[in-house]
Amino acid sequence: MAWLRFFSRTLIKSQNPILPQISSSSPNPNPNFRTLPFSTSFLITKTPNKFKKKRKKPESARTNSIQHESTKIPHFESLVSRDAHFRFLIRSKEFISKQPERILRLDDAGKLYRELGFPRGRKVTRFIPKHPLIFQTYRHNDGKIWLGFSEFMEDLLDEEKGLMELMELDRVNRVRKLLMMTKDKRILLSKIHHTRLLFGIPEDFRDRVAKYPDYFRVVTGGDGNRVLELVNWDANLAVSEIERQFMVDEDKAKRAFKFPVKHGKELELEEKDKRKLNQLNTFPLVSPYSDGWKFDVWTLEAEKYRVGIVHEFLNLTLEKRASIHHIVEFKDEFSLTRQTYLMLKKQPTTFYLAGTEMNWTVFLKDGYDENGVLISKDPQVVFNEKLYKYADMQQMEVN
Repeated sequence: MAWLRFFSRTLIKSQNPILPQISSSSPNPNPNFRTLPFSTSFLITKTPNKFKKKRKKPESARTNSIQHESTKIPHFESLVSRDAHFRFLIRSKEFISKQPERILRLDDAGKLYRELGFPRGRKVTRFIPKHPLIFQTYRHNDGKIWLGFSEFMEDLLDEEKGLMELMELDRVNRVRKLLMMTKDKRILLSKIHHTRLLFGIPEDFRDRVAKYPDYFRVVTGGDGNRVLELVNWDANLAVSEIERQFMVDEDKAKRAFKFPVKHGKELELEEKDKRKLNQLNTFPLVSPYSDGWKFDVWTLEAEKYRVGIVHEFLNLTLEKRASIHHIVEFKDEFSLTRQTYLMLKKQPTTFYLAGTEMNWTVFLKDGYDENGVLISKDPQVVFNEKLYKYADMQQMEVN
């Protein structure tokens, strides 16, 4: 039986192993937890950012390009980017020019993000130093900081004012042609004022119309708004640009627009026959100075009329381009529909759409050369380009 007692004692020892004694001063309060003789703090417990899968930004009409990458024309896209780059310059110039003494308190300027053209939530002091030759700040006797123009910019504004006086008759004729294209031969003065930069119209045009009683008449609408009406029709002005092109280069004018005829494959038409058939469907065009608004909305003639309206509208602008928001502002006067985007997309030979899906610009291709430079530059455009050049300079060059 001695072997049995020995076996029992061995079994009890194996079930209760002797643990190492840990002193009370040990940093580990759990005596049953076995500590390791080395540190694990160097081990990476999180995935580094460079190995994390990047999330795609949600698609938005505010950022999505209206053109596919394969169809983009770089020089037109760069002009849209230039507008965004100089948004603060253009809007601040317009707003501060209308203020007394052409100055504005800096505290007030920080609240006028929409009027001055800087993003909401940003500080205006981030944008002023970008144009040191144009803007300057100074502290008044009352201790407040004011924003105004530099002496150099004041000279440029005086130069632009003289330019406006010189081009006044040209601007008057542009407004007359706009009125002649409208359905009722009348436009709200507020709309003309809102789009004045497109046509080079001066700020005080609403006061200048009184000088031309043979052309314009200002009346008060039913809602109390002032409306500009056409007084006399001028047949010499009622000639569209596409009609002028047709008289100079008939073949080029015929390629400007295309209204193809839908036909089945069973006709087996050759390319030459298709071209002739499409030309028969395309011509004659409808003049934007005609009563095309009387056509049924969804007829071919009505679409020709609306295409001609947009073409002539862009031709009247200084830079042969306009934001879709400016065009749609005249949708009632020009009888435009909600299908304007699709209508313009069907005429890629004449129009180019640049920008984003929410805010896009229509370019008149014939107004630019192959390098994206305006073929005919208005004096106001020359002045604007000079202003942009100075706005990007940090200091005046010796030359």
